[in-house]
Amino acid sequence: MAEAIDTHTHFVPRSIPLEPGRNPLWPSVELRGSDGAAAVMVGGKVFRVIDSRSWEASRRIDDMAVDDVDVQVISPMPELLSHWFPPGDADVLARHVNEGIASLCGAHPRRFIGIGMVPMQDPSLAAKRLDEVKALGLVGIEIGTHINGIALGDARLDEVYAAAEQAGLMVMIHPLHPLGLDRMGGRLELAAVAAFPLETAFAAVSLMTNAIPERFPGLRILLSHGGGALPWILPRLRHARSIGPPLDGLFPRDPGEIAKAFYYDSILYDREALGYLVAKVGKDRIVAGSDYPFTIKQDRPAAFAEEALGVARETFAANARRLLGFEVGG
Repeated sequence: MAEAIDTHTHFVPRSIPLEPGRNPLWPSVELRGSDGAAAVMVGGKVFRVIDSRSWEASRRIDDMAVDDVDVQVISPMPELLSHWFPPGDADVLARHVNEGIASLCGAHPRRFIGIGMVPMQDPSLAAKRLDEVKALGLVGIEIGTHINGIALGDARLDEVYAAAEQAGLMVMIHPLHPLGLDRMGGRLELAAVAAFPLETAFAAVSLMTNAIPERFPGLRILLSHGGGALPWILPRLRHARSIGPPLDGLFPRDPGEIAKAFYYDSILYDREALGYLVAKVGKDRIVAGSDYPFTIKQDRPAAFAEEALGVARETFAANARRLLGFEVGG
């Protein structure tokens, strides 16, 4: 049977060194008993309840067997990206997390592939750190949908995109600290449930209107959660561009064609939704993903994509290999 690659799973280190004088939002991991239960603490409060699946290879491999997954691509838990920290703090935390991911992947190179993080709030430093990311054997970086309020299409980030393109590293974009929770009733639980898809669409439109795919054609970008709301607003974007001035100047070319420059994971939970995404961007831009090990994860991600689309999982595995840089021409 063809290989199944889960491109969207997350990692939290078993422990995070607490450095004197660090930002009060410096995260920590609080272990809670012998059964692997733990909590990520941020600012003295529980940010997320986790367990040892976040860092323990054996538990992940057991779960991969249940989910019919051969390989997991591991990236930092998004809150650890810490785009709101001073650059020096973020740099220290990034190195610790990257080394943890690299160690896990290095111990099981046939089962795990790693994506790291860099201090994006200092683009020059972030660009320099990409060499370290690559030297650790990691194949890319994860970034948020904005860098502490800086849109992803902002020219200040060009240096990072250029360096990642040159290094052959992919960029995974994950929703982080979304807008609009106050308009949804203010409940934090709605962030991942309802605000994340909107946040991803904001980020994608910023990339598209600022011609990032055109200016960095070799940069491989993954939009998590099936691109969020982007596929659903593409008809509106295309129609607006066809109207004429001033709307025709919003995008460098047809937004529907620009959208085909990105990769998209399959975490949509619904066959019809995944089918709609494929109708807009093509099956060669889809990779299987789960959001493991968090509660919201998609079970059996490769099987879900395969059955929803009637497409062999080898297609998604081949797409993943291109995205991750294992095949030239992605």
